[in-house]
Amino acid sequence: MEKETHIAILIPCYNEEKTVQKVIEDFKKELPQATIYVYDNNSDDQTSSIARMAGAIVRKEPRQGKGNVIRSMFREIEADLYIMVDGDDTYPASFVHELIQPVLAGDADMVIGDRLSNQSYFKGKVRPFHSFGNRLVRKLINRLFRSKLRDIMTGYRVFNPLFVKNFPILSEGFEIETEMSLHALDKRFKIVEIPISYQDRPEGSESKLNTFSDGFKVILTIFSIFKNYRPLLFFGWIGCFCILLGILIGIGPIREYIQFQYVYKVPSAILATGLMLVAVICFAIGFILDSVAHFHRSNYELNLLNNQIKSQSRLESEL
Repeated sequence: MEKETHIAILIPCYNEEKTVQKVIEDFKKELPQATIYVYDNNSDDQTSSIARMAGAIVRKEPRQGKGNVIRSMFREIEADLYIMVDGDDTYPASFVHELIQPVLAGDADMVIGDRLSNQSYFKGKVRPFHSFGNRLVRKLINRLFRSKLRDIMTGYRVFNPLFVKNFPILSEGFEIETEMSLHALDKRFKIVEIPISYQDRPEGSESKLNTFSDGFKVILTIFSIFKNYRPLLFFGWIGCFCILLGILIGIGPIREYIQFQYVYKVPSAILATGLMLVAVICFAIGFILDSVAHFHRSNYELNLLNNQIKSQSRLESEL
């Protein structure tokens, strides 16, 4: 079944001359029939030439950021099955057979290589804040979507064409993995997680992640999760906070009016009234955006169905 399937291995790279050759050779050994694509994201080392000599198809992506690289890969490459893996040699190629089986069997649209279940990720040289951010985002997403995903940010994944060609990538950087997980959950794609091992980068290879800038992106990601995927909950909480604060501030003026039939703390009364108005506006915005999000999901499902019908018709005509 694998031999009849056109498999594309996608390797986004930025300054990975120390590891890219081994990654390519490992995957060629496991899947010799697959086509390996390396997208060089403005590397200033020998990544491109080494990857080309190792037998990969090398292309350039001038827009900096992993999200931009994956966007170009998904747009330009046609295949029956897509394998995405980092070029830093932290994901063993030997697990690829386990990862592709659910997609080949039609049991998954996206398979996630889970680094966290066997604790191999935490045994390596992982920065504490990265580990904390990973856990925080995972718990938040699982609570919002009532899911049980174990690894939200892994870079080792397998997709079918349905997911790849219907995934609107908005992220530019390393948030792309989180966006993939969110999109799959929100649009009800079939997800399967398979535990894998994670290994440290070899000596001389450096991570491109930055603790502070990427930590800030984690905070923005959490903010975006609430705002974009659960707008009623997001604005509802803001509205409730404004109501509570308005009541606390308005207690004084209300007591004055009951006791003296006059309000002496006019600024407090104005502020409390303003907070109540803000709360009403927040609830209204939440309901409107929740309706918009529901309409978007419905429209997405219809477009997905139409695309599937067109693809099926094209296949039947070719046969």
